[in-house]
Amino acid sequence: MICLKGMRLVWNKLSNLTGPFFAGPLFAGLLMISSCLPSASVDSSIDSSDSSTANPPSPTASVEASSEPPEQLTPVDSPPAILPASEGAELWNLLRQGTGYVVMLRHALAPGTGDPANFRLEDCTTQRNLSEAGRQQAIQIGATFRQYQIPVDAVFSSQWCRCLETAKLMNLGTVEPLPAINSFFQDSTTEPQQTAQVRQLILDRRNTSGVTILVTHQVNITAITGIVPASGSMVVLRANGVAVETVGEIPSIP
Repeated sequence: MICLKGMRLVWNKLSNLTGPFFAGPLFAGLLMISSCLPSASVDSSIDSSDSSTANPPSPTASVEASSEPPEQLTPVDSPPAILPASEGAELWNLLRQGTGYVVMLRHALAPGTGDPANFRLEDCTTQRNLSEAGRQQAIQIGATFRQYQIPVDAVFSSQWCRCLETAKLMNLGTVEPLPAINSFFQDSTTEPQQTAQVRQLILDRRNTSGVTILVTHQVNITAITGIVPASGSMVVLRANGVAVETVGEIPSIP
């Protein structure tokens, strides 16, 4: 709308040019024309709002920036031919791949020393037997042989109940009692003969494919190797010419 000051200016100009008689109608016509004209400020606001919505921001850029390549799967390597190095691992690998090896195993945990005074070979209740921990140890020894994929040709055992139970719980094959590896802890007079028999067994099995296991006692293992093994530990032997060679010791398995 035209402000009051502007109206007075227009009226004065028209009066000077045409006189008061003609100025009135002309002034009224100008007022009508000005009332029909739209405001410039409204037009500008409409234009600016239209321009802001005509081209909304595209979300494509943010989506493309966050896209990532698909995850790549790592191939699984095949198991190695030789088992990883660990305590006794080299001996386990020899047993798995070689021939002629004999394992002398001290029976699993059996608390005490020797046997009771009323010991009888045919009665397990008169002997020192495996504890529950010893039974679990024997089972674990057998599981370790299977874990390392050790081929077993034969399992021999002392006739003492703690040795027979160890051998059976290992579950590595038929258990054959062998008097040559019976304990001579109470009577060492039989030691030379028994040790000679064990040496000959090792020599005779020099070409045997698969391991021979002898489940026996500490005194028997010490007599032939000089090693004093803990319960559940093993000494590996093999023929070397006409002699018997001690290859190494595998620590007891918990």
